[in-house]
Amino acid sequence: MSTVSAPATARPRLVVGHVVRRARERYLSPLVSLALFIAMFGALIARYDFASPTQVFLNLLVDNAYLVVLAVGMTFVILTGGIDLSVGSVVALSTVIVATTLRAGWPMPLAVGAVLIVGPLLGLMMGLVIEYFDVQPFIVTLAGMFVARGLCYVISVDTLPIEDPLLREFGLNYVYLYEDKFIRWTVVIAVAVVVVAAYVLHESRFGRTVYAIGGNRQSAQLMGLGAARARVSVYAISGLCAALAGLLLAVQKLSGYSLNGIGLELDAIAAAVIGGVLLSGGVGFVLGSVIGVLVLGTIQTFVTAENLDSYWTRIMTGVLLLVFVLVQRLVMRKPG
Repeated sequence: MSTVSAPATARPRLVVGHVVRRARERYLSPLVSLALFIAMFGALIARYDFASPTQVFLNLLVDNAYLVVLAVGMTFVILTGGIDLSVGSVVALSTVIVATTLRAGWPMPLAVGAVLIVGPLLGLMMGLVIEYFDVQPFIVTLAGMFVARGLCYVISVDTLPIEDPLLREFGLNYVYLYEDKFIRWTVVIAVAVVVVAAYVLHESRFGRTVYAIGGNRQSAQLMGLGAARARVSVYAISGLCAALAGLLLAVQKLSGYSLNGIGLELDAIAAAVIGGVLLSGGVGFVLGSVIGVLVLGTIQTFVTAENLDSYWTRIMTGVLLLVFVLVQRLVMRKPG
C-alpha cells in the first residue's frame, strides 16, 4: 500500500499558511481594538475640542487605574480558559478592610498588608476547589462573589472615610510628567503591574504554561508543564490584582464602602475580550486588555461629555462586546 504525501512545493505554503493563521488569531483582534480606540479618541477630541488632548488621555488612565489592574488579573484567568466573577466583590471587600482596620488604629502598612493577604487567599481557595474538585469556575467564583460581598456587609454597611495622611497624600497628589501634564500615583502602580504581568506571561515558564493550558491542557501536561499548579495560581493572581485594585479605588475615593465594585467584574471581562483575549483561552495579551480599558474609558468620557444617562455606557459596552466576540469567532474559524 502506498502513501500519498503532499508535494514538496506545497509544504512551504502549508507552513506559511499556518503561521499566517496563528498570527491572525493572536494579533488581529488587539489591532482592531487599538484602531477602534484611536478612532473613538480622535472623534472625541475633534467633537469637543479639548484644550489638552494629552491630558484627556492621561485622565483616562487616572480614572481607570484600578480597572487596569483588575483586567490584568482577569487576563491571567481567561488565558487558561477560566473566569473569575468574584473580583468586583473582592474590590469592595478590600476597600472595607483597609478603611475598617485604619479606623481601628492599625498602622497603615499592616492594614494594606491585610488586604493584600485576604485577596490572594480567597483566590487561592477558589482555585483549589476548581482544580481538585473539578467544579466549573463560573460556579465557584460566583460563590466567591457572594461570600466576599457578604463579608463586606458583615464588617460594615456604612461608608468609612480613610483619614490616614500617607494614603490621602498618595491618592490626592499629582505626578507631573512635563509642563502641566500630570497623572496620579495610582497610574504609576497600574503601569508597574502591567509591565510585571507582561514579563511573567511572555518571559517565564509560568507564563508559557498559562498559554499552554488555554490552548490544550492535555498537551501541556504531556510536555511536563505544571498545569494544575498554574491553574490554581492564576486565581490567586486574580485575587491579588483585585485586592490591589481595591486599594487603588479606596485611595481614589478616600473611603471604603460595601457597595463598591458592583458589576466591576463584568467591566474587567469586557475589557479583556475587547482587547483580544479569547474566552476559550490560550490567546491574548495584557496590553490588549489595557487597550480594552481605554476603550471603555473613552465611552464613559463621551457619555459624560454628552450629558447622557449612565445606562448608555452599558449599552455601548454591550454592543462592542458582542461585536468583538463575533470578530473572535470569525478569526478563529478555520477556512473550508
